[in-house]
This record gives sequence, structure tokens and C-alpha cells, in this order.
Amino acid sequence: MSAELKSATKPFVFSRTFDAPRELVWRAWTEAERLQRWWGPKGCPVQVKRLDLRPGGLFLYNMALPNGDVWWGRFEYRRIEAPHRLVYASAFSDEAGSITRAPFSQTWPLEVMSEVTLTEENGRTTVHMQGNPIDATDEEMAMFEGFFASMEQGTAGTMDQLAEHLRSEAA
Repeated sequence: MSAELKSATKPFVFSRTFDAPRELVWRAWTEAERLQRWWGPKGCPVQVKRLDLRPGGLFLYNMALPNGDVWWGRFEYRRIEAPHRLVYASAFSDEAGSITRAPFSQTWPLEVMSEVTLTEENGRTTVHMQGNPIDATDEEMAMFEGFFASMEQGTAGTMDQLAEHLRSEAA
């Protein structure tokens, strides 16, 4: 019996405003050496293995968890509108960049379409993020929505790291 596939659910949404110009925030999102300094959960250092910033290109990275595990992830860029919009499909992956199931759950969606928009006002930049599973089963959508509180906490920690990175870039 196959599960019904759907392409839309309640999206995960997160916004944060930074005391930095949009151009600096854009570079933090699109340059490997900068992404490596702030991307990912707190306490999980990230290594960028590939960053091919073009539609169809990959951002391939790994992150080291405190318990010694290493998880791989990827973004496949779909749209790039510098300096204000990135659209990408995010997924867990293997070292070669092939999509894999999440290491923590067999019911996590294989891919999540993510959109990041950057808007600047008076030298401050608001990052607005939205994510939605791609072709997810009902069970995968329920898992995704059930993780909103955890994703909110994790994204807030990642954005704290971005804020710190931006302060160090401005100094």
C-alpha cells in the first residue's frame, strides 16, 4: 500500500533582523568560507565540501555532532536572485551528495524546499526563511510539523551564530 504524496503542508517560517547591511548578509549565505563559520546547530562545527552557487548547483557540507557522529547535508539551488533571494531544496545526504534519509528518523521528508529572502531597511537586514516538504507522505508531513518547536530552537541558535559572525565581519 503506497502512501499518498502531497507537495504542500503548513510551512515552517522563521524571521530575524540583523544589524548588518544586506550585502554582508548575502555574502554570509553564499560564500563557503563565511557559511562554514556560522551555519548549523550550535556546538556542531560545519565543513563546507562544495559550494556551487548556481541553479542546479550544490552546497554540500558535513557537521560534527558532540557525540562524534558526522551528518552530511546538501542544498540544491533552484533560484538565486542576488542579493535578496535564495531558493533551494535541502536534504540529508552522503559524502557524495546523494540524498539519504535523515539519521534521526525514517519518516523525516527526503527534501524540503526552502526560501530565504533578505530585505534591508536603514542598514538592518531581515532574513525571512520558509520551508515546506517536497512530495511528502502524510506521515512525513506530520513528522515535519511535529518538529516545528525543535526547528524553531535550532534555527534561532543558527541565527545567533550568524549574528555573531556578522558582528565579527563588521568589526
